Amino acid sequence: MAEDLDEIREKKLEDLKAKQSGDGAGTPTSPIHIDGAGDLQSTADEHGVVLVDFYADWCGPCQMLEPVVETIAEETDAAVAKVDVDANQQLAAEYGVRGVPTLILFADGEPVERLVGMQNESQLRSLIASHTGA
Repeated sequence: MAEDLDEIREKKLEDLKAKQSGDGAGTPTSPIHIDGAGDLQSTADEHGVVLVDFYADWCGPCQMLEPVVETIAEETDAAVAKVDVDANQQLAAEYGVRGVPTLILFADGEPVERLVGMQNESQLRSLIASHTGA
């Protein structure tokens, strides 16, 4: 009985670690919070396609976009990164973010697409699919 419980605990721990790190293919299933340019570049380099959400806590459209971004992180092959523009003003300026939400899609470590304002899930899915081949 104790062995069964240990096996169950080990399985649950493995499942939890897999969920936190991604879907097994190396893509995280929840958004990665970015703190600084080095963090963003290493995330973009580490994952093939990364959707970066430049947002602010006080921004209504950003709050409306939050569940869409979380779904994209869970259900697509793209990694999703979030950058708080208030905490990372220099990084936002470096990428020319003048309004929030701004979404920048990185492919192979380079920014390839930019969307400003509220976006729907299907738009984001097709944008990601055009760069992942999915």
